[in-house]
Parts: sequence; structure tokens; C-alpha cells
Amino acid sequence: MGSEIEKLQRVGDILSTHGRELAIALILLIAGLYLAKYLTKYLRIGLSKATTNLNIISIVSCSFYILFLMAVVMVATTQAGIKPQVIFRALMIVGLAAIGIITLFRPYLPTLPFEVGNTVKAGGVLGKVEATTFLNTRIKTFDGLTVFIPNRQILNDVVINYHFTATRKVKVDVCIGYDQDILEAKRIMEELMITEPRVKKTPRPVVFTMAMEDSWVRLGARCWVDNPKYWLTRCDLIEKVKYRFDEENIKIAFPQLDVHHYELPESIDFSGEEVPA
Repeated sequence: MGSEIEKLQRVGDILSTHGRELAIALILLIAGLYLAKYLTKYLRIGLSKATTNLNIISIVSCSFYILFLMAVVMVATTQAGIKPQVIFRALMIVGLAAIGIITLFRPYLPTLPFEVGNTVKAGGVLGKVEATTFLNTRIKTFDGLTVFIPNRQILNDVVINYHFTATRKVKVDVCIGYDQDILEAKRIMEELMITEPRVKKTPRPVVFTMAMEDSWVRLGARCWVDNPKYWLTRCDLIEKVKYRFDEENIKIAFPQLDVHHYELPESIDFSGEEVPA
């Protein structure tokens, strides 16, 4: 009992003597951990704009996180009164070992092919990635549902990452009747894409005659836009094509069936025998 009281007294003496330094060191450590998290997040975002190589992004961001944590621990322990030389040597050994292990083995470890904030289709779910953990990925769908998908299912399934590339092709298909002016319809669609400020100038927007089908001729407009602008640009182009075709009196086709009625001679019998007149 006496030894425990002595230990408590020693702890009390340490807190009374170095309590202020320990409190500051603890605050620095906590603040440094949060700062390291957010700086690493923005570093990954910046790297994703410069390269699409997920291994490079992961290695650089993890190395930055480790080095930043080493600096935070170094400052906090120095503030607490521990000799910086001892801490520096220990942190250098541990940090360099961790960076070496990450660099060597990271390319061989399975990684999720998306980042937080990407719009993806994974596990049959289309939505925006809100968070990832070691076990699952949290995706919020566009109708407000939150779905948790096991990472093992994602790694064994086809994943579509709609934000992996910087640009994306917009496709607008329109069907017009056979009696309409195809060249004029193509000219209007091309003009609408060229005058749309969100559409890239190169590759140049083009319009193809895609097919001649049962009730119409199908035209396909193609252009490129920045990935985040894809959906709004596509919706606006579809609306503009509809209104412009109405103004130019170009009729958009719809499924229809022509029925022809013929008068049969009264002398024909459907049994195959000719009826006398």
C-alpha cells in the first residue's frame, strides 16, 4: 500500500513540476494528428489531378503522413522535456522502416480503385463515395440512401469510376423521320455543341448518321467535356436540341406502325375456291 502511495506522490510531483509542458505537448500531439489527416487528404486530391497512378498517389501520401507524424511527435516530446536526440533517432529508424515497407509492398496490396468524393458504380450501387474503412465502403446514392458495401465484394467485382479521367464524352442520340432534312438536323446539333462553352474545342464535336431503323433515322452527337460538368452539359444539350428542332420544324420520330387497307374482290373465296360471279 505504501509503494502505491509513493507512486501516486511521484506522479503528483511530476504533474506539479511539468504539468504545463505535458498539457502543451498533448495539445500539440492531438492538433498535429488532425492536421496530418487533413493535409494528407488534400495532398491525395492534388496528386490525383496530376496522375492517375493509384500506387504513386498512395506511396507519396502515406510517406508524407508518416514524416509529418514524426515531426509532430518530435515537437511534442521535446515540449514535454524529453531529450530530442533520443526521440529523433528512434523516430528516424521507425519512420524509414515504415516508408521502406510501404514502398516495397504497396504495389502488391489490393487497393480500392477510387477515392472519397468519387462517383462510382460498385457492387451494383451507383453513388458518391463518402468514406472507406478497412472492411467496407460507404456510398450515398443519388436518391439519398446510404449503402455499406464490403470491400471484398468491390475488389471481386467490376467497378466504374466516373471521376478517374479528367474528361468524358457526351453522347446525345436523336431520331428523326425519313421525310426530314438529315443534313439540316446534323448542322443544328453540331452548332449547339460548338456554341456550348462547356464543350471542349478539341476533339471537335461531330454528328454521325448512326443507323436507318424501322421508323426513323438515328443521329448521334458526340463531344467532350470536363468530367464534373458531364451530367449538366448532357441534359442541357438534349433540351436545346429539342427546342431548336421545334423552332426549325424538324420532327423527332416516335414508334409508329403504318397499316394499309385493301379492298378484296368479291369473287375471291378464302377457302381457295373461286366463287362464280
